[in-house]
Amino acid sequence: MNKQIIISISREYGSGGHEIARQLAERLGISFYDRNMLDEIAQHMDVDVANLHKYDEKRRKPIISRTVRGHSNSPEEIIAEIQFDYIRKKAATGESFVVVGRCAEHILREYNGMIPIFILGDEAEKSKRIQMVRNVSDSEALSIMNRHDKTRKAYHNYHCPNKWGDSRSYEISINSSKLGIENTVDMLIDFINIRMETSEKAGS
Repeated sequence: MNKQIIISISREYGSGGHEIARQLAERLGISFYDRNMLDEIAQHMDVDVANLHKYDEKRRKPIISRTVRGHSNSPEEIIAEIQFDYIRKKAATGESFVVVGRCAEHILREYNGMIPIFILGDEAEKSKRIQMVRNVSDSEALSIMNRHDKTRKAYHNYHCPNKWGDSRSYEISINSSKLGIENTVDMLIDFINIRMETSEKAGS
């Protein structure tokens, strides 16, 4: 791939967005970043990665958090900023990659190769997927789904001016329940290829 491409995947919980992102990276032959970036960050900081995962993609707690001279004492906000800096540095090297969450569509918005995508799904299908993966009942799956989506929305909307899930914030939003994971990946590959070809022609 001659030109840099950065694909940001935002997703509803249970939509298969993470698996779609992983397959996109594999099909395109580019790097894949999700919470695995915390492993490298933890090693660099010489801390237990489990301590970082606790605060991953969560909004700061306003009651117990303070910001003094531009520095926050909120672990959620500190971890978020570390991850934002991580993907900024990756993008600045010219590397192509797929990144899941982490407000990447906003943080890396100035890059011409950025393609922001939102994956959603039908409630019933998302519940089935969660039940299968987590071995829980339908009611438990719905509770888990709502809790995770609420957390993701709060995190995203705190750090970004664009609203989580608003189709105007993404180049494409797709319901993975309609096509299934594999066909959704196929469709997105077609979209990405055409999008990159169009960009190259416009820049030539």
